[in-house]
Amino acid sequence: MSYLAVYHVSTPDTPNKVLTHPDDIASTLAELGVGFDRWQAATRLEAGASEVEIVAAYQAPIDKLMTERGYTHVDVVSVSNDHPQKAELRAERLHEHRLAHDHVRFFVAGRGLFTLHIDDYVYAVFCEKNDLIWVPAGIAHWFDMGENPHFVTIRLFNSLEGLAVNLTGDGIAQDFPRLED
Repeated sequence: MSYLAVYHVSTPDTPNKVLTHPDDIASTLAELGVGFDRWQAATRLEAGASEVEIVAAYQAPIDKLMTERGYTHVDVVSVSNDHPQKAELRAERLHEHRLAHDHVRFFVAGRGLFTLHIDDYVYAVFCEKNDLIWVPAGIAHWFDMGENPHFVTIRLFNSLEGLAVNLTGDGIAQDFPRLED
């Protein structure tokens, strides 16, 4: 079940609130300029589907978002527990960083924990299959795929340069809960 846990930066062990209803998650994140939605595939996807098949299954909502937001690129990222560099990939994303461009991640399968740091609050968004999160450019965040990762995501973005990680240098990510496997 997807959830949003909201923490004050001074209390990383105790969330102020936890939301589990998708509409509540979406409305709370919308107040911050962050998007959250749920999509359904137009066709059934089999395990091991190709990138072309995955994108085709979600083509209508992808096209709509690309038109509305001006995205020019779509790709599919897949990481599983047998990935030879899973520990390195996880470690790279566990540091607070910002991106120069907006970015969208849609979970075709699996799960992950996006954590956003906005002003004096931290918003931990647990995403799973069918969840979409849109993070505006410049928002400090980190991503935890867990020690035993399993996810397939569709990414929408404008350029690979815009996906370059700019570390904030703040160690706050180490203080907050991680994705439990």
